[in-house]
Parts: sequence; C-alpha cells; structure tokens
Amino acid sequence: MRMLPPRRASLLVAALAAAASTAAIAQADRASQAFETIRAVLQHPRCQNCHIPGDAPLQYDAGIPHAMNVQRGPVGLGATAMECSVCHGEANLPVSYGAHVPPGAPHWRLPPPQIKMVFINLTPAQLCAQIKNPRETGGKDLQAMLVHNRDDKLVAWGWEPGVGREPVPIPRAQFVAAWQEWMSLGAPCPAN
Repeated sequence: MRMLPPRRASLLVAALAAAASTAAIAQADRASQAFETIRAVLQHPRCQNCHIPGDAPLQYDAGIPHAMNVQRGPVGLGATAMECSVCHGEANLPVSYGAHVPPGAPHWRLPPPQIKMVFINLTPAQLCAQIKNPRETGGKDLQAMLVHNRDDKLVAWGWEPGVGREPVPIPRAQFVAAWQEWMSLGAPCPAN
C-alpha cells in the first residue's frame, strides 16, 4: 500500500474534518428546526391553556383565566361538582350554536396536579428538558410522548377547536414528522 506524502495526507485529513463539521452543523440545524416546530405547537394557546403552572385553566386565544373559577381538581378532571365534563362534551358543538360555547373532545381534562407539564413561560431549552424528563411526563419517554401527540383525541382537538378558536397553525402531520425527525437526530435541546 502506497503512503500519501505528509502534506497531501494532512490536506486530506483537513478536508474530511471540514466535511464532518459541515454535516454536523447541518444535522444540528435540522434538529433545531424540528424542535422549533414542536415548541410552536406546544406553546400555542390550544395546548398551553391547559398545560398551566397553577390550577386554573386558561381559555380563548388570549389565554385568559377560565370563567366561573374553574379549577384543576385532585386528578385534573375539575373540582368536585364542577368537573370538566359538566360543560365539555365528547365533541365540539355544531357551528349553529354560535361562538363561545364550550368546546368538546373525548376525555376533556387537564393534566393531573402531580404532572402538570407546564408549557407557559418556558424557554425552548426548559420546554425541551421537561418533555425529555419522564418524571415530568408521567413516565412517558419521547416515543410514548410522540404516540400521545399523534393518537390522542384530546390532543387532536387543538387542530379542530370549533368556532371562535384559532386552530394550531402547523398541520398535525408536520408536527408529528418534526417530533420523529428531532428524535432521530438525538433529540438535542436548544441552548439557553
């Protein structure tokens, strides 16, 4: 086997290192873009109105406190005698009912108080760390979180929230694809 002269060998090593560096930067950019899509969905009012730090959900696109002093309750289904299902049915009411009627989806609820999964006022790095932490997600790893976001009917409601509410503007399939890509790239978190 013939050896390259030292100068050519060092040029080849430098070229390979530059190519590897360029590929790593491109991969990091793809991961960053994928996570930005995830962040934009999770921090949209359709998601963050229920993923709250306190115990009173928010409502409407402006994220105002829920009327009637609604509270999370001991398991996320509302306070005793004011459960979410009293007003929120299994589906949105027909458009003919007008604006400002309670929306509906199967199993309407808030996250339980032990696993609030807060999306409000978090930096992208904090949000990323939270969704990667099974202690913060009720034991769900990233794959289980993907399945939850892909298959759960209450999550799906965010894209069809009924009259008077802005749907999540990023198509759900694009959100799921971004989650898959982010995971395939190692699920890196953005820097603070």
